[in-house]
Amino acid sequence: MISNLADCHLRPVPFSDLPGWQDDDPTTLLEGMRACLRHVTGTKPYKAGALGLTTADLLPLLEKAAELQSADPAMMRQFFETECVPFAIHKRDEKPGFVTAFYEPEVEVSDTPGGEWLYPFYNRPADLVDIDDQNRPAGMDAGYAFARQTAGGIVAYPDRGEIDRGFLEGQGLEIAWARSKVDVFFTHVQGAARLIYPDGRVRRITYAAKAGHPFSPVGKLLIDRGEIDRAEISMQSIRAWLAGHPDQVDEVLWHNRSYIFFREADVSDPALGPVAAAKVPLIAGRSLAVDRTIHTFGFPFFIHSQSLRHLDDGKSFSRLMLALDTGSAIIGPARGDIFTGSGFSAGEMAGTVRNDADFYILIPKAAASRYDG
Repeated sequence: MISNLADCHLRPVPFSDLPGWQDDDPTTLLEGMRACLRHVTGTKPYKAGALGLTTADLLPLLEKAAELQSADPAMMRQFFETECVPFAIHKRDEKPGFVTAFYEPEVEVSDTPGGEWLYPFYNRPADLVDIDDQNRPAGMDAGYAFARQTAGGIVAYPDRGEIDRGFLEGQGLEIAWARSKVDVFFTHVQGAARLIYPDGRVRRITYAAKAGHPFSPVGKLLIDRGEIDRAEISMQSIRAWLAGHPDQVDEVLWHNRSYIFFREADVSDPALGPVAAAKVPLIAGRSLAVDRTIHTFGFPFFIHSQSLRHLDDGKSFSRLMLALDTGSAIIGPARGDIFTGSGFSAGEMAGTVRNDADFYILIPKAAASRYDG
């Protein structure tokens, strides 16, 4: 069945066609599905993506999952086999899907600036406004979702370079100060962090808004300049290059004009991941960031990557996941970002994930009839 997207089509397949399905243990998805149910029934439904799937399509699956008191791996697989139809997502250009990974960094910070503590994390500024087709000024790119409200009207917000040079100073927006501008930058890329204070306190920040400018990967810049080989690009190799070229750090980081603002978030249960775009805690190894213009949060995706092996002790990656987040670099119907968890080890796992992958979306049977005719 052809979906309503110009760049992909969906093909129903049996569960037996999902590589590694019979060995997967999706039991940790149960609490994530319950959290999604609480959000969509108690706060608001998720916005539907262009694929046409809605929260109403998802709701019966979430409600039935909530009725399960407990489940072992075989029971959970049987639950999805009973309730859903898998659809392979095929891109029309016939290129494979692609996965990267993200994590929640832990960053040492101070309540006050000075000495080694020079680089702030900022709250959302008061003059930053959401924009859409109703209030976007003529000539402003349609990709901008935020801008600056001035007395003379809405204008583009200052970019990373302007903010780093002091645009927001004196407004009292600082949450905390870090030692490293590079740590702050990579926290922006990840969208959340745990802040570790000298007295042992732990606080959490998560995405609140952005300055509006498009994300421009510094890794691509370094590849294009011949500084790092394409096959070697990773968060680790970028950090190493920046550490070896301190005089070029600003120039390279300012290439990515996008700038992220944060808000404080709950960290009362250290086992829970940060609350991301779907407004529920992320599940380490089981949460997927997707293109929210195409897909709808809360839906299950099965991801198989033959070449991605370091996340599962040398075995190919084959997992059922929930779409719980998004990102400005996550564009396309078969593009995903895997959440690996919090802290240094999670960062080491996430930093080298750049792999082709097969994408399958599990659609509840009532809604699946719209796609398999």
